[in-house]
Amino acid sequence: MPLHFKFRKTFIVTPNLIPIAPTHFSEFRVLYNFSLKEQFLFEIFRHLCNFPMACPLINLLFFLFMFLPFSTLAQTSKNISLGSSLTALNDDNSSSWTSPSGDFAFGFQRIGKDGFLLAIWFDKIKDKTIVWSANGDNLVPEGSKGSKVELSNGGKFMLNDATGKRIWSAQFVGPGVAYASMLDTGNFVLADRSSSNVWESFDEPTDTILPTQILNQNDKLFARYTATNYSRGRFMFILQSDGNLLLYTTRFPLPTNNFAYFATMTMYAGFQFIFNQSGYLYLTAKNGSILNMVSSNTVSMQNFYHKVTLEHDGVLRHSVHPKTAASSAGSPMAWSPLTSEPSNICLRIEGAIGSGACGYNSLCSYNDKGPTCQCPYGYTLIDPNDILKGCKQNFVSQSCDAALPETESFDFHEMQSTEWAGGGYEQFTSVSEEWCRQNCLDDCFCVVAIFKDRECEKKRIPLSNGRMDPSIDEDWCRQNCFDDCFCAVAIFKNGECEKKRIPLSNGRMDPTVGGKALIKVRKDNYTLIPEVPNTKKKDRSTLILIGSVLLSSSGFLNLILLLTTYLIVFRIAYRKAKLIQPYRVISDMNLRHFTYEELKNATNEFEEELGRGTSAIVFKGVLAPDNGKSVAVKCLVARVGENDLEFKAEVSAIGRTNHRNLVQLLGFCYEGEHQMLVYEFMSNGSLASFLFGELRPSWCQRRQIALGIARGLLYLHEECNRKIVHCDIKPQNILLDDSFAARISDFGLAKLLKIDQTLTTTGIRGTKGYVAPEWLNRLPITAKVDIYSYGILLLEIIFCRKHFEAAAEDEDQMILADWAYDCYKQNNLHQLFKNDHEAMHDIKKMEKYVMIAIWCIQEDPSLRPTMKKVALMLEGTVEVSAPPDPCSFISSIL
Repeated sequence: MPLHFKFRKTFIVTPNLIPIAPTHFSEFRVLYNFSLKEQFLFEIFRHLCNFPMACPLINLLFFLFMFLPFSTLAQTSKNISLGSSLTALNDDNSSSWTSPSGDFAFGFQRIGKDGFLLAIWFDKIKDKTIVWSANGDNLVPEGSKGSKVELSNGGKFMLNDATGKRIWSAQFVGPGVAYASMLDTGNFVLADRSSSNVWESFDEPTDTILPTQILNQNDKLFARYTATNYSRGRFMFILQSDGNLLLYTTRFPLPTNNFAYFATMTMYAGFQFIFNQSGYLYLTAKNGSILNMVSSNTVSMQNFYHKVTLEHDGVLRHSVHPKTAASSAGSPMAWSPLTSEPSNICLRIEGAIGSGACGYNSLCSYNDKGPTCQCPYGYTLIDPNDILKGCKQNFVSQSCDAALPETESFDFHEMQSTEWAGGGYEQFTSVSEEWCRQNCLDDCFCVVAIFKDRECEKKRIPLSNGRMDPSIDEDWCRQNCFDDCFCAVAIFKNGECEKKRIPLSNGRMDPTVGGKALIKVRKDNYTLIPEVPNTKKKDRSTLILIGSVLLSSSGFLNLILLLTTYLIVFRIAYRKAKLIQPYRVISDMNLRHFTYEELKNATNEFEEELGRGTSAIVFKGVLAPDNGKSVAVKCLVARVGENDLEFKAEVSAIGRTNHRNLVQLLGFCYEGEHQMLVYEFMSNGSLASFLFGELRPSWCQRRQIALGIARGLLYLHEECNRKIVHCDIKPQNILLDDSFAARISDFGLAKLLKIDQTLTTTGIRGTKGYVAPEWLNRLPITAKVDIYSYGILLLEIIFCRKHFEAAAEDEDQMILADWAYDCYKQNNLHQLFKNDHEAMHDIKKMEKYVMIAIWCIQEDPSLRPTMKKVALMLEGTVEVSAPPDPCSFISSIL
């Protein structure tokens, strides 16, 4: 039978005492991460074991040596006597009880403005990282001075607020408590007179475990709700009684499991989950053998703190933190993950019900910092202060009234590599993308269509669904549905509550069904769409009677005279006030009219400037009535000579554009000299800052950006209702959204073309270095001027350098376009990206992109490809032929 060493009610399972071969010693050295002193003793044991007669005794000495640190660590404590207490103070001077080494502390921590948390934390770390808490769901409110935790003279350990109300208490069975201790392991214990622990924080973990801590079957961890909200969140860790270790989403707000997104698959075998004193994390069987090594340790226990936390984002992370600046070896004094499970939670949560990793109608994406949540296009956060509540539509939903069809009022915004696991209600196979689009447009319930491998799945709001837990009452079910704006019906049956959404499918009424359907309706029977009046039933007798009286009256001439005078006066007054009157909302567009005062307030009196040009200044604003949505407010310099109709025509043209690679125009303001355009805010700034900053963007990111810009220009040139030539394509006018997708902005110089118009003449527009030669030679202007600018921009994207650098090493390298063509012609492109190792591994695609750029900057406009062909070449659909010398056209006419 294996030996069991017990310290603090914690069982450490060791292998049988059998003769140890040198290879066995090596395994233990890996697991226990010995110090230099321990390694020295270890080598002595290993060499002595080469003598068979000595090996049994050495085995015994070895195991005593192995577990001596446990015994020593368990005995290191400072006793807290009966009658001791800590008080939560509003002046941040709350006292605490520290461990002998000072590594850990027990006491109160202020959690923002929400109140105080009774917790254990790393006390020597600047941010005082919390590893255990008692009252995360019930903070001691701020201002309740006098709330305290007390180890009473009667041996009770409890937290009471200032009124004496019990907030939390330690529950235990047995003799009374004699003292308490904050141990150097991070374990807070209550002990009786015989020094046996009757309660310990290691037995009631919250979201974190520490070295030497063990979880047994049915032990759980619950993630906190957010990084700063310590209430119980939406993820759970459990070592089940069947031996399987799992991570679950919960049926929030109830703490029961919903969907498993990680499992060790150790059914009928898993017994204990051990975080040993050497920083290794593993699952063992009942006989002590290791079933699953969850995390290994690669850093020194003497120099780093360790913790394993089920974070608020649902990821189980083993993290380390340098104890001192000297031990950090130059790395940041912060927590760094050693391992994370799962590696990408966004891909692992696939349940059809529940809010997933980010909330309803949200999108989850994963990077090196963990999952990030965002709303899809056309949606905004329900609560800007709580992203986990999900997103809502920022437009009026499609009407299902047959008398008012709205199919023509809706279109699709494409999102690549995007899907939702839940929310589907119809699925079709062997169909085309166009069929899928039209079918969703014709269906007023459809909000998203997922097209993949000739399969079309229609989805509805919300884009997932939640099922509640058994053993709840009907009142709870009612209230939960009332509080959920997506819930249309709640089905309560046999103690279970299931929420349903529109459209409701497979409805039935039968006594055998049982249960109760709770249908949510407005109390005042308010309808969204008013009845359309029947004009055929209008009584015309009143109009006839009034006309007869007027015509037969001598006062009719006086009425005409009065009306004429009124119209003349009104016309004069209208012209006078016209300069300061705002436009009405443009009826056939989804644009909003803002008043000057609204935008003045939104920008805090134009406080934060984002950028400045010759014709406009851009400020950041926040629309408080729109859930705090951030916007960019572009204040235009009043343009002399342009009348109201011209401004309205420009706003109308830009406002009707709708493409994923264009910055969306949300609204405008036109009040006399105040001419402003309101755009969606792009959080990652301009492409210029991204390309020419200290850190070079990845080659993959640059390729995606180049393709995104090409698709945006293709839409402007060929796909929108009225063709638009941008006239000022440059990196400063390309913005990057939350996912670093390219968005074309700044249409201030754009030229509008009629449907059948391909040429126009106008004064020179654009920015030096990006301007096409035909501007300078007074040649007709076409969409090809944007192609030329794009070619220059594409070279900048490829090589992460500006089109002109006066400080270049060689005079031939000053102008990027000339240098790029010379290097291409001489088959010497590697000179351009000699420091870009990532691109060097993709040399063929790099060369293809350079060839496309050279085609775009041909001085003969007829030689430049269309934007459609450029996009196809970038995608690899169309072959790229060798381009000619870009200057050959100008040379031939000189």
